[in-house]
Amino acid sequence: MATRRKMDLLTAVEQIMDKATGTRLSSEFYRKADKYIKYLSERLELTKEQSVMMALFIDNSHRVYITIEDICNVLCCKTAMFIRYMAEIDVLEKRELVRCCREHGCFKYRVPNDVVDAFKNNKKYEPKDYTGLSCQELFGQIEDVFELRDDHLLTYDAMVEKINHLLDSNSQLLYVQKLRSYKLSADDEILLILFSHLFVNNNDDNIRFHDLSFLYDDKHIWNFVKSEMNGGDHILLTEKMIEYNNSDGFVDRESFRMTANAKRELFAELNLSSLNQNKKRGDVIKSEEITPKNLFYGEKISSQIAELGNLLDDEHYKQICTRMKEKGFRCGFSCLFYGAPGTGKTETVLQLARQTRRDILQVNISQIKSMWVGESEKNIKQVFDNYRAKVKECAIAPILLFNEADAIIGTRQEGAERAVDKMENSIQNIILQEMETLDGILIATTNLAQNMDKAFERRFLYKIKFEKPTVDARMNMWHEMLPVLKEEETRVLASKYNFSGGQIENIARHYTIRNILHGEAENIVDVLSSYCDNERLDNKENCRIGFK
Repeated sequence: MATRRKMDLLTAVEQIMDKATGTRLSSEFYRKADKYIKYLSERLELTKEQSVMMALFIDNSHRVYITIEDICNVLCCKTAMFIRYMAEIDVLEKRELVRCCREHGCFKYRVPNDVVDAFKNNKKYEPKDYTGLSCQELFGQIEDVFELRDDHLLTYDAMVEKINHLLDSNSQLLYVQKLRSYKLSADDEILLILFSHLFVNNNDDNIRFHDLSFLYDDKHIWNFVKSEMNGGDHILLTEKMIEYNNSDGFVDRESFRMTANAKRELFAELNLSSLNQNKKRGDVIKSEEITPKNLFYGEKISSQIAELGNLLDDEHYKQICTRMKEKGFRCGFSCLFYGAPGTGKTETVLQLARQTRRDILQVNISQIKSMWVGESEKNIKQVFDNYRAKVKECAIAPILLFNEADAIIGTRQEGAERAVDKMENSIQNIILQEMETLDGILIATTNLAQNMDKAFERRFLYKIKFEKPTVDARMNMWHEMLPVLKEEETRVLASKYNFSGGQIENIARHYTIRNILHGEAENIVDVLSSYCDNERLDNKENCRIGFK
């Protein structure tokens, strides 16, 4: 005698589908499947029609997308007949049991993995509880909602509803309270939330129209929003929540960022370092927060770095400053790290700071340059004023870092007539004067030393050229980043590919991600070689990523 199968969600789905195939969902089908439909209906708290639709979706959940045509083929019915069930499917979507992509007017459905897992475990799917989130967790959920919208898996209205639910569920957060205090319209509030997401999650201060366009279904509405933003009439601009970026000293009306004031008001509880009020004048990198890294150089560079590290040791530094003053010399130390991208210039500054317990004031050069005449000069003066104040208040003098300083130490324009050229020359003159009287440590990094103005060249006491690493150094880098490699394997890779440390790190990261997704590779050298080949665009070693 056959054993009767115990009823559960998947059994009910199986029985419903067995009886639904080819029936066009006739009344006879509902009579025969009533027992199973009723079970599904009670377990999931759905109507009978909704339960049948859910069974059809679960049975097709192996597909990347499920179309109405797929369902109609199972039922042997016309699309027109099936349309009567669309309202029931909308309920399933609202309950997050299915997702619908409406790209180009086509309806394509899928069942989220969490829902499939709930069926497998014979449990009713319940959307996650999003109450009591931290501000960072809230932005993680907001990012997920915007991704669903970008993938056309949420309508505009559904997106607004989900985000409002997140905000309502976390009204204790300062971000939510401040956002709601602005009393913006629903559409303007969503746009400000999108700006907030792009800044918090992507650190994006160069937001362009293509970053926002996915938000809108209606082209006419989007064109109206663009027109208002381009003309400066949008409420987010007039209320100074966002502002234009500038390019070469001129306003770029197609590039936006949140204003410093809006960031301070909205993101106070996130404790983001980029919210420092003096961001234009320099961000502080604490020495104790710098991650230790082993760096590998050629013999000549190693010797120069070691000498500089010895100088920056605080006991030696103070002795040298005293002796220099006694002999009538300036005691400021200006250093230039120059060379190809990815050769470790920036990372060397970080490691020197960590080893000598010196904080770093990093200058954001693009933020110094203002669209307003005279503001850039004030900003650069403030950089040095802040640095002098920091030197006085700190037991150990910090490092003033001009990273990627190409834009400010290039050749000055003779007989400058354009306002932008005059501003550039003025900035350079101020820096040259400040370097003459510097009482501290300045390090500049650049990839384009050949373009450096001669007046800057003589003001740098230490000039260290970072070259592509030797074979031995590359072997050490491969082993440091991928300890699983054998010595001979590191030799093969180091000999075949004349990569910088930044490129090697990029490949190591790529390989690590691959292993997380697919497990350890059987032939690690073959896999790494394929990544190495891809790293060289057009057979030119010009990929710039990782170390600087």
